[in-house]
Amino acid sequence: MKKTVFAGIMALGGLVTAQAQCTAVSAIAENFDTWKDISKCWTAQQGKAMLYSSDKKIVFYSMTNPGENMFLVTPKIKAGTYTLTLDSSDNGGKTTLELFSIGSTSDTKSYTAITKPSEITGDRKVITVTLKKDAYLGLKVLLSGIHQAVYVDNFSLKPKK
Repeated sequence: MKKTVFAGIMALGGLVTAQAQCTAVSAIAENFDTWKDISKCWTAQQGKAMLYSSDKKIVFYSMTNPGENMFLVTPKIKAGTYTLTLDSSDNGGKTTLELFSIGSTSDTKSYTAITKPSEITGDRKVITVTLKKDAYLGLKVLLSGIHQAVYVDNFSLKPKK
């Protein structure tokens, strides 16, 4: 009986902890310096390619699967207007980045585009984001060649003043 009660308390405690850490936020300042893996409050969809954390940044890597859509989705964000800044670069070839909002991380096919796909040039991106209701933000990266990589760093989302 004691084992059953203890296991139930541990399971409930784990759920409460996970939910408390992944509540809707109104700002994100993430430089990925401490990530060893994708944070549990973020969602990664890599398809047949690779999306991982390495060298203090997020890496989208095509392997031998060019054209694979890859997504990195933030924790849920409260409704409002924000300024998003992020650094993105690649290792050559044509690569694009698109920003979208989504109501559920389990349904990335129903996203709403915030920006059109834009070529990654190594410049810092600054984007105004307006969310009419709480939603997740997603970065969609498209790589056009084999062994291509896109690097994302210094993701900052702040309420617009």
